[in-house]
Amino acid sequence: MIRKIIKIDEEKCNGCGLCADACHEGAIGMVDGKARLLREDYCDGLGDCLPACPTGAISFEEREAPAYDHAAVLAAKAKAGNAAQQGGCPGSRSRTFGQAPAPGPSAKSAPSALTHWPVQLRLVPVRAPYFDGADILVAADCAAYAHGGFHSEFLRGRRVVIGCPKLDPDDQAEKLAEIFRQNDIKSVTVVRMEVPCCGGIERAAKTALAACGKDIPLSVATISVDGRVL
Repeated sequence: MIRKIIKIDEEKCNGCGLCADACHEGAIGMVDGKARLLREDYCDGLGDCLPACPTGAISFEEREAPAYDHAAVLAAKAKAGNAAQQGGCPGSRSRTFGQAPAPGPSAKSAPSALTHWPVQLRLVPVRAPYFDGADILVAADCAAYAHGGFHSEFLRGRRVVIGCPKLDPDDQAEKLAEIFRQNDIKSVTVVRMEVPCCGGIERAAKTALAACGKDIPLSVATISVDGRVL
């Protein structure tokens, strides 16, 4: 079948191994000091390895390749245990933490409502325990800066992924669809800016919901450039 799959430029590869650590499916390995795509059927084509590469050696290509075998990936993970999922760049390693309590009237600053890391759509794993049974917030990058009550009004009680449809080159709908498909999602809330280009993140969420095969409630909030909820 013809599908999107990663391509590794060995001349650009510096052998750091960060892509192999970032590949949650185990498709990439190190051979003779260079990154190699070891199993084409393990590559889901979503590109978690792309942002981990410091030299730009990884890209996408459309070509003949075996279909992604999710069952085989799960079996390999079960056999290997959790060790293969604990590496990678510390900045993109998944972690979960509790929410701070709401501040009292004398508090100097409000606590963060963030409960997990990473949050960038390009970096979050497709399958994560903090997504199961969760209300998901799909937010435009700028929303948290524009709206002063973002944490209390939108982030609290939700698991967030952020992105920018104008600046992020990847297909956001495709990765969102996999997140929705592979986790038990209760609801999806989209927070976008009023600018036209930000409609892309709303379209990506709606496309992903249509593609995931699940009936998940969706709501959309729009923030003006001066910080108001429209």
